[in-house]
Amino acid sequence: MVKTRIILFLAAAVLVWLIYLLPKAVVENENQLQEEAPTEAVTQAGHSEIPAKLAESIRGIRSQYDPAASNQKNAIFADSLRNMYMQAGQFDSAAWYAEQAATFFNTTEFFLKAGNANYEAYTFAMQPEKQNQLAVKAQDWYGKVLTAEPRNLEVKSKLAMTYMSTKSPMQGIGLLKEVLQEDPENEFALFNMGMLSIQSGQYEKAIDWLSQLTGFYPEHVQGQLLLGVALMNTGNKDKARQQFEKVKQLDKDPAVQATADSYLKDLK
Repeated sequence: MVKTRIILFLAAAVLVWLIYLLPKAVVENENQLQEEAPTEAVTQAGHSEIPAKLAESIRGIRSQYDPAASNQKNAIFADSLRNMYMQAGQFDSAAWYAEQAATFFNTTEFFLKAGNANYEAYTFAMQPEKQNQLAVKAQDWYGKVLTAEPRNLEVKSKLAMTYMSTKSPMQGIGLLKEVLQEDPENEFALFNMGMLSIQSGQYEKAIDWLSQLTGFYPEHVQGQLLLGVALMNTGNKDKARQQFEKVKQLDKDPAVQATADSYLKDLK
């Protein structure tokens, strides 16, 4: 994934999450959640620019893919397109093709690919209705994975986050806590518990979760930054200032530097 992210910080700081989740260009392909093959998106205006070689490869495989066919060769084409669209950052298309491959192969490996592709598309979706639709799809595929692998903590953690867009946030938090019971050092779960605590204005809890996270993973820039935000919101300006200075030392990315500086300015 591209390291540099778009910084869209809310006053409550929840959108700090997006610093590391949004790519340089968020793509939402047209008609890709319909029950038909996605429309050609490689050259459409308004989409991210795809490297010429990758775009050519996508066109080549698409020319051989038959949405009406149900055979192994066609499913392999679908899986290849999933992978290429993931590389291109066009996650809606990747999710559609992942589902076609998973439906044919009907194995845990492909269920996981379909779940991950829908999860990525869900993460980048801007419209609540679309977020909900993609979250439900991810839940369905992840559910199939967990039937075969009930202790897959990565899948359980991602599944937990999809519930935040389907009116079941407490179910998601419960799942994250289950993950942490099995793996107290789980990076993804600790970060998201901290982020969700900030979102709900529970800054002391956020400090607890994020202190655990940064204790285990001191170079976790997102966690260090969120910890600074939580400290700032509890009035602990000195510690917050130290956190933002630490962030500046950890990551020299201009966007990260600018975000830390903006908070340091607020603390003066």
